[in-house]
Parts: sequence; structure tokens; C-alpha cells
Amino acid sequence: MKHGKKYIDSVKTYDRLKLYSVEEAAAHTIEMAKAKFDETVELHVRLGVDPRQADQQVRGTIVLPNGTGKSKRVLVIAKGERADIAKAAGADFVGAEEMVAKIQRENWFDYDVVITTPDMMGLVGRLGRVLGPKGLMPNPKSGTVTTDIERAVKEVKAGKVEYRLDKQANVHCAVGKKSFGTQKLTENINALLEAIVRAKPAAAKGAYIKSVTLTSTMGPGVRVDFRM
Repeated sequence: MKHGKKYIDSVKTYDRLKLYSVEEAAAHTIEMAKAKFDETVELHVRLGVDPRQADQQVRGTIVLPNGTGKSKRVLVIAKGERADIAKAAGADFVGAEEMVAKIQRENWFDYDVVITTPDMMGLVGRLGRVLGPKGLMPNPKSGTVTTDIERAVKEVKAGKVEYRLDKQANVHCAVGKKSFGTQKLTENINALLEAIVRAKPAAAKGAYIKSVTLTSTMGPGVRVDFRM
């Protein structure tokens, strides 16, 4: 892969083989984020689990202390009082059958998170083939199928993120923006890493966290020395 001059210049400013503390890694990542926009900072964690095994899955949610820096658009599929609660809590789109029909008919995806109630899953289930591949299908494990609609909406708006294992045993998750500064990014990174540690499957053997890397949208990766 061919990289631009800014990327190449950034690589020269740090040791790619060295393990940096979380705070040092955050500082280097900010320094190397030289794009003209406010780059997103992402954490990439390689885990010592087998993603093919059902008892070694890693998945959860956390409200980052300083949010993500991105305002997420929330669609709530609910009726009656719960629909009213969703609107009052700040949901961007609220509805029931008409929302499902809009998604099916128009291939509509102008939202980042879908939240619903258990009694609506029969209706929402029709969207599995559409929402599933995009990671938008509501799920109790991620807190997006719940009776507490108000809390679910407010947590997403406050910076709730979902982390989950991919097929290569990695977890990738945004932890903020370049503009957050070192301290806020460090707080978010530590909170996410602690959540991943707490989610360690009982069936996992050997080293659980194998490597941690921090990157910005356009910058190189910085290796993190994480011990807990």
C-alpha cells in the first residue's frame, strides 16, 4: 500500500517496534493525525481466543467517559407510551410498522443505531436480512432490545459503543477524536480496555490480550503496552 508524505513523515517520529503506555500512545497518535479534518481515533485489540467457539465470544457495550465525538442517529421501533418516551429521550426517528416498511421499500439507512422493545421483535425480525449484514440488528446483548427505552437512547447519545470479536479474533472500536486531547483519549481507552478484560470468556486459555494498537483515521498504528 502506497502512503502519502504526511504518513511517511509521521512514521519517522516514533519507534514502530516500541510498546508505549496508553497515554504516550494517545499523544503520538494525536501528533501524527495530520489530516485537515478531526480524525477519529480507533483502538484495535488482538485477543487470545478462538472466534469459532461459541464459549469464547467477546461482546459487550460501554458508555465511554468522554463520549465518541460523534453524534449518533437513533431509530426506535416502538409503539404507544414507549414511542413517546423514545421521542422525549432524544431519538431521531420513532415508529413501528411504517418504519419497517420504509426500510424494506426504500432501503433506508439514515441512522446509526436501532433500538426496540421485546414485544416488537416479531415485527423487527422481518428486517434481519437487511439490518444484520450492516450490524444494525437490535440485540439484547448490546442493550438495543430493552424495555428501558429512555436509558437505551440516552446511553447511545452519551457515547455508548459496542465492542465485539471479529473472525480474526480482533476487536476494533472508535475511542474518540483527535480534538479530545491526550487525557480524554487516555480515559476512554482505559475504560474500553478494562471492559474487554472483564468480558474475558471463562473458556479462554493462555494470554488473553495479545496486542493493542492505536490509530487515527489517516495515521500509522502505535503499539500499546497494556497490562492489567
